[in-house]
Amino acid sequence: MEYIEVSAKTVEDALTEASVKLGTTSDKLEYEIIEKGSTGFLGIGSKNAVIKVKVKNNIEDDIREFLSKIFNAMDIEVEIIIKTDIDNNNVEVELKGNDMGILIGKRGQTLDSLQYLTNLAVNRNSEDYYKVKIDTEDYRKRRKETLENLAKNIAYKVKRTNRPVSLEPMNPFERRVIHSALQNDRFVTTHSEGEEPYRHVVVTLKK
Repeated sequence: MEYIEVSAKTVEDALTEASVKLGTTSDKLEYEIIEKGSTGFLGIGSKNAVIKVKVKNNIEDDIREFLSKIFNAMDIEVEIIIKTDIDNNNVEVELKGNDMGILIGKRGQTLDSLQYLTNLAVNRNSEDYYKVKIDTEDYRKRRKETLENLAKNIAYKVKRTNRPVSLEPMNPFERRVIHSALQNDRFVTTHSEGEEPYRHVVVTLKK
């Protein structure tokens, strides 16, 4: 929301007037004092206080505004559904629309980039840090299930051949899924090798 300029006898009066104009309470306003105002001498030469004021954005407003600008630039229509867990500072964003494959990208790379940039943008000026998770068409759930099945198949191969297997490069989330899926396996163990973005999981027999 853009700032509006409000003038009144005092800053407090200006805030009260701004609250009425913007239909909210003063604690939800963000303002900047342009002129403090003065009473003058015996009322002569008095000046009104002048402030620039707007309603404070909340985390959901910031996320919606940032993503909307991106989708407008991409010329795609996307419904943005936001659920916020204030107590834990977690925000889940679900995107709905036609051809969401564009936003997922190869192995979720576009979706991961969108999530990364959104986290940077909304936390840049925020007093509290919010962890924003973005998903569409249950991609992350489906990808997790695929990776868990892959982990089990790779573990079986390692046991059968007695040879380690290196998986393709994965992002941190995907590597964690592989490690977690095999952490209780009695016969194999996992570790990561390489540098980002080529860091990958290696599955080996336990010694």
